[in-house]
Amino acid sequence: MDKLSLAGLFVAILAVYVGFTLDGGHLSALFELPAFIIVFGGTLGAVMLQSSMTQFTHALSLLKWVFFPPIYDMNRGINEIVSWATKARELGYLALEDTALEIEDSYTQKGLNLLVDGVELDNFRIALELDLDIYREHNLRSANVYEAMGGYSPTVGILGAVLGLIHAMSNLTEPALLGQGIATAFIATIYGVGFANLLYLPVANKIKAIIHQQTMYREMVCEGLVSIAHGENPHAIENKLSAFRLEQ
Repeated sequence: MDKLSLAGLFVAILAVYVGFTLDGGHLSALFELPAFIIVFGGTLGAVMLQSSMTQFTHALSLLKWVFFPPIYDMNRGINEIVSWATKARELGYLALEDTALEIEDSYTQKGLNLLVDGVELDNFRIALELDLDIYREHNLRSANVYEAMGGYSPTVGILGAVLGLIHAMSNLTEPALLGQGIATAFIATIYGVGFANLLYLPVANKIKAIIHQQTMYREMVCEGLVSIAHGENPHAIENKLSAFRLEQ
């Protein structure tokens, strides 16, 4: 579990709570079901309208990365690639066939299988880079779903505020209903801005950061496997890939 993400969410909620209650506010005043339905439902509907089913469902599947991100250990990856280079140099590429079966990462497994199959060098790099570009673009489009929610939410919050004021103005002679409409108006604005800046946009940026880390790891794998295919010395490969340690 990513403890920093969990702590960040807790700190954000705690800051809002403490800041509100210090001035004598009551937490119950921030819970307004009509405002929540307008803001959350409107934002969700707008994003569903602009997204494809594949993109939207994949975005939901990436949400777990915020608290349970995949781990990409650059040092371990470099050591594995160097060991594969040594093994291929001593026993040939076919010796990596069993290694490919043990790899969990589908991209690395594909690269090793292409290496074992003796794919032509130019086609080998093209295949790996194409796979990487498509996978990265697929994930980035799904991350943009949350970024879009961060863009729509404040605007839908304003819509909720206007609707609340319309309701309030239609009940000028009834103070109880007037107060309810004004509360919906202000809280809808809070929900719109709060959800966007405390939830949707941070989630989008966190997922994008993980995609960047994943991309760098796979670029390292690609470069390492291509170097093995060229028959480079394991020590030279390690020196070449050492630059990726900075992304750790």
